Amino acid sequence: MKFIAEIDVMPLKALLDPQGKAVTHGLQNMGLTAMENVRIGKHITLEVDADSKEKADAQVEEACKKLLSNPIMESYQFSLQEMA
Repeated sequence: MKFIAEIDVMPLKALLDPQGKAVTHGLQNMGLTAMENVRIGKHITLEVDADSKEKADAQVEEACKKLLSNPIMESYQFSLQEMA
C-alpha cells in the first residue's frame, strides 16, 4: 500500500525565529500591523510504501526524528493518508 505523509517542521516556540521576526517586521513596515509573531517552518510531502498504516507511521516518525527535523531546535507533526 502507498501512503502520503504531510509533515510540518517548525522552530520550537521557546527559540527565537529570526526569519519569522524579519517577516513580522516587513509586514508591519507595509502597514499590516495586525499581523505579529510570524513563525517560519517547512512543509514536506512524501510517499511511503508500506504493508500497513502502522508501519508507514513508524517509518515517517523515524525519518522525522533522524533526518527531517533537528530535535534540539524544531518540533514536527505529520498526517498520513492512504493514496487512492
